[in-house]
Amino acid sequence: MSKVLFLIMSDDMKFDLGMRMSYYSFKNKRYDDTKVIFFGPSQKRLTQLDGELKTMFQEMLQNKIIDSACVGVAENMKIKPNLENLGISLMPAGERVAHFVKEGYEIVSF
Repeated sequence: MSKVLFLIMSDDMKFDLGMRMSYYSFKNKRYDDTKVIFFGPSQKRLTQLDGELKTMFQEMLQNKIIDSACVGVAENMKIKPNLENLGISLMPAGERVAHFVKEGYEIVSF
């Protein structure tokens, strides 16, 4: 069984690449299970999504591909309400990554 966790941390072109790779991995069923976690600067970028990337985000969120964003980072950056309004779960990133590692997921980071 192939399982992958995309850990998206960047807020620049790498963010866009991570979003596209995770989205098309999900859409094309490249893995048995695909999950996404946002951590660090990527969380601010989430609050500014528009166009195609916003549509991809919403579809992945609706299909439970997006696991969470880090609650600690959200609080430190004072964007917790913004992320909650997007509908994304906020949890400690370290605990979520550890969970997926224990479950045998391969981690791909952007």
